[in-house]
Amino acid sequence: MRMSKTFIKTLREAPKEETATNGALLTRAGFIHKEMAGVYDYLPFGMRVINNIENIVRDELNKIGCEEILMSTLQNPELWEKTNRWSDQEVDIWFKTEVSSGGIVGLAPTHEEPITNMVKNYISSYKDLPLYVYQFQTKFRNEKRAKSGIMRGREFIMKDLYSFNTTEEGLNKFYDDVAEAYMKIYNRIGIGDITFPCFASGGIFAKFSHEFQTLIPVGEDTIYYNKDKSVVLNKEVLLPEVLEELGVKREELEESPAAEVGNIFKLKIKYSEPLDLKYSDEKNKQHVVYMGSYGIGISRLVGVIAEAFADNKGLVWPESVAPYKYYLIGIDDKGAKAAEKLYKNHEELMILDDRDLRPGEKFADADLIGIPYRVVVSDKTLEKDSVEITDRRTGKTKLVSLKDFKKSCK
Repeated sequence: MRMSKTFIKTLREAPKEETATNGALLTRAGFIHKEMAGVYDYLPFGMRVINNIENIVRDELNKIGCEEILMSTLQNPELWEKTNRWSDQEVDIWFKTEVSSGGIVGLAPTHEEPITNMVKNYISSYKDLPLYVYQFQTKFRNEKRAKSGIMRGREFIMKDLYSFNTTEEGLNKFYDDVAEAYMKIYNRIGIGDITFPCFASGGIFAKFSHEFQTLIPVGEDTIYYNKDKSVVLNKEVLLPEVLEELGVKREELEESPAAEVGNIFKLKIKYSEPLDLKYSDEKNKQHVVYMGSYGIGISRLVGVIAEAFADNKGLVWPESVAPYKYYLIGIDDKGAKAAEKLYKNHEELMILDDRDLRPGEKFADADLIGIPYRVVVSDKTLEKDSVEITDRRTGKTKLVSLKDFKKSCK
């Protein structure tokens, strides 16, 4: 990416209506564009972050035997009526629309019903199980509150995974596998040390579930945890019977705001029974399939990462999800020519700020955009056959030989 060629323009100030830090900084830095409350477009920088997160999630899920699919967003009311979730009184976050030929369809807030109905065509025998499928897809939820930037949207990108097992024991084993995979994902994207499994309510899915909560000051949830964070609870389940079951006392728990970055549910037969999803065992006897549901808000994670690491200069991206690794600036004639040559050999890793601006303006944009390393090539650095590299997170600067820098780009 050349800054002189992209249509992205950084902003000195965020739009007045964008009050959340993540929304303000991501807008100023050219990652997103706001269409309306809770609805955003993702620009080239933003798409690269989204893709990097998705690739990490995809890698860890494939390792535990999952397969990727893509389902329709438009929903048939008949399926959801069978589970009593089409009613606005039961699920109050639906977006519904009339079709020109008559009737109403919904825009999917989640996919338990349609995935259950779909796999009925592919599951008949115990030999067809287990089955684990996931997708990355846009979901729609008519949230009453949409003032937290992309951390709470009415339209958002979600990874939803569904498991199908012959037994509850099989479901429990895979549930634990997903929980472990989730923590690997959070570690890889840079928030593992501030993210914890959390006991929570099952909401519209089940009586209880587990969430994964990231400790950030602007989180919309309130969680409670003991000293070593081996027990973490959402405020909604801070009940005497839950505390007793977990073997902790209220006075042992510390309170903190947090943001939910994932959830896992043991659905068991909640959807397979009303939708008649069954399999035949070795004796040709019919049994109901055991199900699980596992979500990660991909676009939400972008907002959480922005909130967790931003400073007074702008965004600070972990290297694993950053849109580029290096922000390259050439100063003076020789520096500009050397930067151009470096860029042509390593375009996938770099943004080249080749605009006709003062170095200070370029440095400010580099800080705002939050690329992990700012690389400056100038007459002065070339005298030592080097480049100057500044770590965005620590602010530390060092001279690195051109030879060593080129090696690091391979």
